[in-house]
Amino acid sequence: MLREGVSTGSCAAGAAKAAALWLTTGLCPERVEVETPLGRTLTLEVVPLEAGCCGVVKDAGDDPDATNGLTIRARVELMEREGGVEFRAGEGVGVATLPGLRVPVGEPAINPVPRQMIAEALREIVGPRAAVVTISVPGGEEVARRTFNPRLGVVGGISILGTTGIVRPMDDRSIAESLTLELNTHAAQGERDIVLTFGNTGEKALRRAFGLTGRSVLQVGNRIGFVLDEARRLGFERVLVCGHPGKLLKVAAGSFDTHNRVADGRMEALCTHAALLGMEHDSIRRLYACPTAEGAIELVTSLTRDGGRTLWNRLAEAVAGRCADRSFGELTAGAAFIGNDGTILGKSARVDFLIKKVESENAP
Repeated sequence: MLREGVSTGSCAAGAAKAAALWLTTGLCPERVEVETPLGRTLTLEVVPLEAGCCGVVKDAGDDPDATNGLTIRARVELMEREGGVEFRAGEGVGVATLPGLRVPVGEPAINPVPRQMIAEALREIVGPRAAVVTISVPGGEEVARRTFNPRLGVVGGISILGTTGIVRPMDDRSIAESLTLELNTHAAQGERDIVLTFGNTGEKALRRAFGLTGRSVLQVGNRIGFVLDEARRLGFERVLVCGHPGKLLKVAAGSFDTHNRVADGRMEALCTHAALLGMEHDSIRRLYACPTAEGAIELVTSLTRDGGRTLWNRLAEAVAGRCADRSFGELTAGAAFIGNDGTILGKSARVDFLIKKVESENAP
C-alpha cells in the first residue's frame, strides 16, 4: 500500500501552532498535533528556528509531489488586542496577481482551507487574540517554476494548498484498482445508476447542489474515461457526471484523462460553444485569455444576458454526449457544471431524471 503524505496546508498549520506555543510558553515543542478537515489528527515533527518561528518538513508520502522535502515555515506575531488572523507571504510563497483564484488579488497564495486550519490551530493556543502569520518556504520560488503557478498568475513562489490536509499518492495502477473495487460494491448491491465527480471538493458541491445523501457518488480523480469504461463493463445503465468547469470542460473537449499534464482544452471547448451561440469576437477573445476556470465563470456571467445558463447547459449536453459516445451508447449519460459553492451553472436535459433514479436506489 502506498504511503500517504501531509499537505503544505497541514505543515503550515503545525508550524504556526508550534510558533505560538513557543511565544506563549517560552518552549518550542518537539512535535504538535493538527486536526485535518477529514477529522484525522496528524502528529508533526517541529523544526525550531527562533522564538515565534518554526518549521515543518513537507512529507508527501509516496506521491511525486514537487514540494516534498521543503520546510514550511511560520512566523507568528501576537497582538495585545482581540481580532482575526492576518496572513502574509514570506520567502518562497506566491502572491495572487490575477482574479479568479481562491484568494483575492494581492493576497498570499494560501488557500481557504489551509487558512482555516492555521487559524484554528492558533485559536487553540492564543484564544481570540489577533495575530499576524507569515508563511515562508525556502526554495519555494524555484519549485514554483515547475508548477502551473506562473500561468495562473501566482508569482514569487508556491501555493499553500490542501482541501483535506492529506496527500494521497497518485499511483495509476492502485487508483484504477480502487476505482474498480468501489464500482463493484455498487454493482453488487444491484445499483444501475452512478454519480461521478472528480474529487472531495466536487463531491461536497454536488451533494449541496442536489441534496444527495446516499453513497452512490464516486470520486474519479483524473480517471473519468477509465471509470466510464468500467461502469459499462459492470452493467451500469445510467451515469451522471458532475464537476467544476476546471475539470468538466476538458471532458467537453473530448479528454477523458483530466490530469493537467495530460490534457487541457478547457478554454477551447468554452470558446467554441460560446461562438456557436453567437457570442461576439471580442468577448470570445477575452474568454480565451482567462488563466483560470474560476475567472472564466465570472466572465461568462458578466458577458451573457442569462448569467451563462444557456452556454453552460449547452456544454453540459456536450459532456453528456461525449460520455455516451465513450460507452458506445450503452450508458445513458447526464452532466452538470457545478461551482465550488454548490451553484448549478448548467445541466443537461436528463439530470433531474437521473437524480431521481439515484435517490430511489438509495432510499432506505
